Amino acid sequence: MRGAEQDGRERTRTRWRWLPWAIVGLWAAVLAVAGPLAGRLGDVQVNRAVDYLPAGADSTRVARIQETLPGGESTDLVLVYHRDGGLTAADRALAARQSDEVARDHPLTAPPHGVPSKDGTTLMYPVSTTAPGQDDEARTAFVDAVRETVRAGDGLEAEVGGPGALTADAQKVYGSVGGPVLYTTVAVVALLLILIYRSPLLWLVPLVVAGAADALSMAVVYGLNRGFDTTVTGQSSAVMTILVFGAGTDYALLLVSRYREELIRLRSPHAAMAAALRGCGPAVLASSATVAAGLLCLLAADLNSSRGMGPLAAVGVLCALLAMLTLLPAVLVLLGRRVFWPLVPVHGAEPRRRRSVFAAMGGSAGRRPVAVLVTGGVLLGALSLGAFALPGDLKQEDSFTSAPDSVTAMTTLADAFPGRSTQPITVMTPTSRADDALARARTTEGVASAARVRSGGGWTELSVVATAAPESAGERNTVRALRDTLDGSHVGGPGAQQMDLDTASARDLRSVVPLVLLSVLVILVVLLRGLVAPLLLVAAVVAVWGASLGIGGLLFEPLLGLKGTDPGLPLLSFVFLVALGVDYGIFLMHRVREEARAGAGPTEAALTGLRATGGVIASAGLVLAATFAVLTNMPMTGLVELGFVIAVGVLLDTFLVRTYLVTAASVALGRRIWWPGALGRTPAAPAPREPELVGAP
Repeated sequence: MRGAEQDGRERTRTRWRWLPWAIVGLWAAVLAVAGPLAGRLGDVQVNRAVDYLPAGADSTRVARIQETLPGGESTDLVLVYHRDGGLTAADRALAARQSDEVARDHPLTAPPHGVPSKDGTTLMYPVSTTAPGQDDEARTAFVDAVRETVRAGDGLEAEVGGPGALTADAQKVYGSVGGPVLYTTVAVVALLLILIYRSPLLWLVPLVVAGAADALSMAVVYGLNRGFDTTVTGQSSAVMTILVFGAGTDYALLLVSRYREELIRLRSPHAAMAAALRGCGPAVLASSATVAAGLLCLLAADLNSSRGMGPLAAVGVLCALLAMLTLLPAVLVLLGRRVFWPLVPVHGAEPRRRRSVFAAMGGSAGRRPVAVLVTGGVLLGALSLGAFALPGDLKQEDSFTSAPDSVTAMTTLADAFPGRSTQPITVMTPTSRADDALARARTTEGVASAARVRSGGGWTELSVVATAAPESAGERNTVRALRDTLDGSHVGGPGAQQMDLDTASARDLRSVVPLVLLSVLVILVVLLRGLVAPLLLVAAVVAVWGASLGIGGLLFEPLLGLKGTDPGLPLLSFVFLVALGVDYGIFLMHRVREEARAGAGPTEAALTGLRATGGVIASAGLVLAATFAVLTNMPMTGLVELGFVIAVGVLLDTFLVRTYLVTAASVALGRRIWWPGALGRTPAAPAPREPELVGAP
């Protein structure tokens, strides 16, 4: 009978031996189509400040109206000449010749006129043109051409600043981010996989599969942009690549770990892989669905950048899931047991038993669960207080970690012209009321001067210069006064854009956070068949988020030298940490629930679940934290802050919250952690047995 059963299994395995080859062939065909599309993703990236703003913001409307005027949106620059000891006559003559050359080579809306500083050290020439048109590459090329003309002399500093130069430098930085993010991420993941697997071949398999998932995700995102005009920024593209490799490697770690166990139990790699997919597949599917659902909540955001990042990040996670549940199993089965060399799992071997560090950690949490909970809660709460020390609003010139030419030029202007704006406020007013709007603007408090610029399509552009420095509190007050005074007009420009960005970020935080919490909680309730455990997991990841922001507040400026906080950091870090933190919570609590259903007591189930999943979750957490830490080496402040907070949060979640606090809570609450599900009810005590009559000897 046993022989017939074995023959049936062999026939089943033989019948499905073609499937791994078919899966690999299908992926090869998909990648052949996706590869060229993935290469075009950089062509559709947008990185101007206005591309991050909500469509209904006042400053966004200004930029959109400018595009309809003759020549389109203007490119505003400032030519800056500076000598510490004071400009000489030769310096002024050189500056005049170079500014005339700029005006001769490029059609400007107004000829440049030099404005000297009071101390005689600096001379600035405001330059504005619409010649590049609407193409971002043409605008960047125009800025580069101006920089070729503006050259320093002996001891004379010559720089090009202004909003147009800042935008051009941002375009270059974001355009160059994709390659370093990909290469550094691959290197970091490869190193960690080599250390985890200790095999010369095995580490390469999930890495190649993650690369295939990344190519597929880039092609899908390019299709979303072409079909649905989804916003694609350099920031969202970088984060998507990080997620593909980070989350994909996590899923690979879980699958390979279970596959190794099944190879010891089963002879055939085909049967072992099928058993591994049945064992860990549901948890991986549930966790990826939770992550994707949390990320898709960003579609409710008002900011274009946040709303676009939601589907991009979700696509990355789902493509990683698809690759790790199809291509990875197929490749592993085709390579057989030898892929694990030199630690090849032997069929029928006795699994090695060794003392687990997570068993010791869980034991300490199990002995004093209440003390562990209180201590951990106090620690997370204390760290969260550091969020009040986060740097203030991030100014445009502080958005680079290493100052390019445009930033140093603006710094020079700020020192030489204190209390004076060096970038105009743009007002778009109906042409029929342009004269009245111009007169009102000139009499508005905080306005130094105002001039009429262009007209077209029923609109007229006004250029307003504030008395306050750019992006200062005084300039913000001037923008608010103009918006209150000029009915029917729209007020924009760099300072107004930053105001609208801050306002929209705060509004998105209030609206998206409850939506994320609700969606994640619903999925957890369905998966864990209870209410207390899901609430515990959600509360834990929220505490981790607060502590991570607090650590950022303590270290951003003193350690990393960051002078401002990106407005989108609180929301994006919340969404990622909640989604990814709950991801690990699912792996742990799903196993604890299995142990409880098998009859284990609350303490035994919690400690067994930690022993069984602790190593894999720790490895996955290290990989994910390391991949997000890659962003801290990028040249943009927003990416550095986001990568730092998420990496710190993942480490806190992995080694403090999952190991100690959730385990301690499971022990302290006992069966109540599964309330109101069936596991939450105390089993009925067995009925007393009737005394047996024993005969006399």
